[in-house]
Amino acid sequence: MRTVTSLPNAVRVDDNVRIPLSDGTTMLARIWRPVPSDLDPVPAILELIPYRRRDLTARRDSTHHPYLAGHGYASVRVDLRGSGDSDGLLADEYLERELADGEEILAWLAEQPWCDGNTGMMGISWGGFNALQVAARRPPSLGAVAALSATDDRYADDVHYMGGCLLSDNLSWASTMFAYNSSPPDPAVVGERWREMWLDRLEHGEPWLIEWLRHQRRDDYWRHGSVCEDYSAVGCPVLAVSGWADGYSNSVFRLLAGLTVPCKGLIGPWSHKYPHLGEPGPAIGFLQELVRWWDHWLKGADNGLMDEPALRIWMQESVPPSTAYVERPGRWIGEPSWPSPKLEPRRLPLARHRIAAQGEEVAEEELTVRSPLSVGQFAGKWCSYNAPPDLPYDQREEDGGSLVFDTEVLPERCEILGSPLLELDVAADRPNAMIAVRLSDVAPDGKATRVTYGLLNLTHRDGHAEPETLEPGRRYRVRVPLNGVAQAFPAGHRIRVAISTSYWPLAWPPPEPVRLSVFTGGSDLLLPVRPVRDDDPAPEPFGEPEGAEPIETLQLRPGEERWQVSRDLVDYRSALEVVKDLGTVRLTDTGIDVERRADERYEWVGDDVTSASGDVTWRMGFARGDWRVATRTRTTLTCTATEFVVHAELDAYESGQRVYSREWDATIPRDHV
Repeated sequence: MRTVTSLPNAVRVDDNVRIPLSDGTTMLARIWRPVPSDLDPVPAILELIPYRRRDLTARRDSTHHPYLAGHGYASVRVDLRGSGDSDGLLADEYLERELADGEEILAWLAEQPWCDGNTGMMGISWGGFNALQVAARRPPSLGAVAALSATDDRYADDVHYMGGCLLSDNLSWASTMFAYNSSPPDPAVVGERWREMWLDRLEHGEPWLIEWLRHQRRDDYWRHGSVCEDYSAVGCPVLAVSGWADGYSNSVFRLLAGLTVPCKGLIGPWSHKYPHLGEPGPAIGFLQELVRWWDHWLKGADNGLMDEPALRIWMQESVPPSTAYVERPGRWIGEPSWPSPKLEPRRLPLARHRIAAQGEEVAEEELTVRSPLSVGQFAGKWCSYNAPPDLPYDQREEDGGSLVFDTEVLPERCEILGSPLLELDVAADRPNAMIAVRLSDVAPDGKATRVTYGLLNLTHRDGHAEPETLEPGRRYRVRVPLNGVAQAFPAGHRIRVAISTSYWPLAWPPPEPVRLSVFTGGSDLLLPVRPVRDDDPAPEPFGEPEGAEPIETLQLRPGEERWQVSRDLVDYRSALEVVKDLGTVRLTDTGIDVERRADERYEWVGDDVTSASGDVTWRMGFARGDWRVATRTRTTLTCTATEFVVHAELDAYESGQRVYSREWDATIPRDHV
């Protein structure tokens, strides 16, 4: 990213701005705005997230908020209620209280003398979620939102469940928030009451995993905040952004298709990052695009924004399998609308261990698979953060425990765009079963790079609200959608479909081992083919990534990253161990030292599905001078055939002495999962 040292406007920074709410709560904010806004008011852009504006996101924030301010906006970063230095307690994601707070903050911003009364909301992940959700409440000042790496569907397409299957990221994410919620406010901001606020958070905080496991189907808990329940409620234009390595690319397609307000979509090769910081590359000049977005909708600029393609996407070229990429080769393409009129769907029948040609008659045969529990150990993360390397590796070992179907060698290049779909004629020998489907690019040397995948809990075959057990041996017609993607398959390669009955540890295994039957003659792959045309116009190129100069930090202790798969052939115990240690970092502007380390371990024994377990430990530390605090949180999830079992621990330390300790134990019945 190129650092921009000269911006159109000089920028002032107001830190520790107190925003009063109607219930007496005070929210803390950092505000960057143009110096001339004292006399010439500007629109305000809100980012409302729980990740501590003065330390955990301070460096990232320093690259884009001052940039927006320098281009004529008041860019506002607020600590969510109960996080950072804001008052109150944070009890869960996207509660009614949070969204009402967002409305109040927007109203407060619109009334400030340096604001012209127009506001926007933006954010990645949590900030993208609540931007969409607040937009559906139609606050009067809100003119547009930019939602990055967010979803419109909190149940079917979020970190918790996928296709009705429980994701291990549900445990990982719950553990992250368990650690963050246990962190103290800064005494330099809130004064002597910091300890009282901290102990209140420790005493009233709960591991969110327990609540999330109490809702294993699509119910009102997940419908709240899912804007897909009523797209027409969203009352302002939406910029929807994600990356192919992210977990949230599907929502871009759905928002473009479903919203009744103007919507633009952008999907690059990136993981869960802002596109100007995008990894894998190429990163783009996203902040320039963001300024154009706000200029058009909040300042009325006629800048040609809406004359451009509705969807701009990175068409990925074939690459060898790797757990990380610096760059993904490809090209930018544009679509005037979504669904795209350029697509030519192809229905390819599944035959005995091969993918037949379109229109080919295929005989009915029963093919069976009962996957070993090891299928999935090279799946990577549900959502890539690109650190530590967390993308899927060579799929050939995974394919050994799966039903595999290959095309013939492709005689010419094939490009797909959108969500591939499998329509399957299946039967299972147990009442609960899952299907994992992977679509891979197979090179002439045999290496298999996973392109996309999908999961379906077969008890959710007719919907996620009312799951129904299977009748063993009965045949069912099911549809398994795969994550949307833009991918080129070169001539000389093959396209592979692999079907397995487990995908652990990405998704929790069913309560019993399952033998699945797939019947050819009634099972098909539907590929969203985008024909290659020489006259396909390329969209206008993006600028180079740029941002404001980041704040200074010092690395006091180096970090550590590890992603290790192990298998003991004596007792057949296997494990995936993930370490993400960011070391100790000093933020020189506030003088605070911050350390973070997460250790994740997922274990299993042989093919015993009830041996599956996940264990996540977080260590957090904050220090300045004589002030030193630290927390250690641990969350363990195990299971039986009928229950999930959660054990959680929290220990908090001040100056090396433990000042708080608590444990939780909960047993939650499995609900068709």
